[in-house]
Amino acid sequence: MAEQPQPISPVKNFFAGGFGGVCLVFVGHPLDTIKVRLQTQPKPQPGQPPLYSGTFDCFRKTLFGEGVRGLYRGMAAPIIGVTPMFAVCFFGFGLGKRLQQKKPDDILTYPQLFAAGMLSGVFTTAIMAPGERIKCLLQIQAATGETKYSGSLDCAKQLYREAGIRGVYKGTVLTLMRDVPASGMYFMTYEWLKNILTPEGKSVSDLSVPRILFAGGLAGIFNWAVAIPPDVLKSRFQTAPAGKYPNGFRDVLRELIREEGVASLYKGFTAVMIRAFPANAACFLGFEVAMKFLNWVAPGL
Repeated sequence: MAEQPQPISPVKNFFAGGFGGVCLVFVGHPLDTIKVRLQTQPKPQPGQPPLYSGTFDCFRKTLFGEGVRGLYRGMAAPIIGVTPMFAVCFFGFGLGKRLQQKKPDDILTYPQLFAAGMLSGVFTTAIMAPGERIKCLLQIQAATGETKYSGSLDCAKQLYREAGIRGVYKGTVLTLMRDVPASGMYFMTYEWLKNILTPEGKSVSDLSVPRILFAGGLAGIFNWAVAIPPDVLKSRFQTAPAGKYPNGFRDVLRELIREEGVASLYKGFTAVMIRAFPANAACFLGFEVAMKFLNWVAPGL
């Protein structure tokens, strides 16, 4: 069972989650760029090597070809969206926990924490889907040699002009398929690890920084272990030309399996896993620090 040290405040979760999300983006965006480029690289012609042979080759080519700025390509979109997105994510988790409590001091089971995490994934999709669409397009743009979009705002304007709101929200169903189960795993794993790592006789709220980092980092790995296959499909679908996949993710899945095998669903696995630990460790540490600050300045909120 998961210990609840004090009544759950979705409002505090909202503000603390936003700060945690900003921490996550700054730490994790370079490897997110590598992940998307690996997932969306074109299939090589017969006898030709692939554009990137793997994670480290993609990192090297991006760094030497575009500099550090290349690794942070497209970061404006997630930075603009990440604060409200993670705020809503943690708010959804807090609300999901609150809704399942009959009394404020009820201790939730791990399946209940998983359900609360899934609710957070539903909450974030409205913000996440367009941000992911813009980010992916900007991340692959430099690799293809084209300069169609001058930045995040220009990308959003062009997408809206070309296909309306549907163009901006392309890939929403796949974002939902990725984030709902993955968010459930994310939050449940974090709460489970916090309980395991709390010394006997101590409160979970007194967990040390290294233990918070470890729990948050491992939660990120569990999250992406669930999320990678739908994330690959989402990246392919969101960056494909209009009309290429008329039946949505089913066409993407069939094409990937037919041409590249089941292993293609785990493209970018190394980049994702290298990124997942430090980025999510930073996220949860930022969340916990912000939550302690909010509990100090506004204990009754």
